[in-house]
Amino acid sequence: MSESEPREWRFYIDDMIRSSEKVMAYTEGLDQQAFVDSALNYDATLRNLELIGEAATRIPEQVRKEHAGVPWRMIIATRNRLIHGYLGIDNDTLWSIIRTDIPALIPQLERIRSR
Repeated sequence: MSESEPREWRFYIDDMIRSSEKVMAYTEGLDQQAFVDSALNYDATLRNLELIGEAATRIPEQVRKEHAGVPWRMIIATRNRLIHGYLGIDNDTLWSIIRTDIPALIPQLERIRSR
């Protein structure tokens, strides 16, 4: 594929699922403090959250509208905060995203992929 050819948006959904699964794997068996204390897990998890948000920016607006139950804007905003380090990273919010939002996101993305 040349750089001039746009990538099929469904591949970005696959990327989002894969990165979400990595987030879950990298934090499995950890409590919040153990996660924060593990630089490797912490950094790898942040990177995958960034990738989820980056992939979300590549989903066409029409597809986002068709799947309005997915919090696209929040996913992208989280990516921006992580990438740019706006006001630092709140570990309580981060842990909530990992434990609540990502597990809820995976089945939503899988439904989109299966259509």
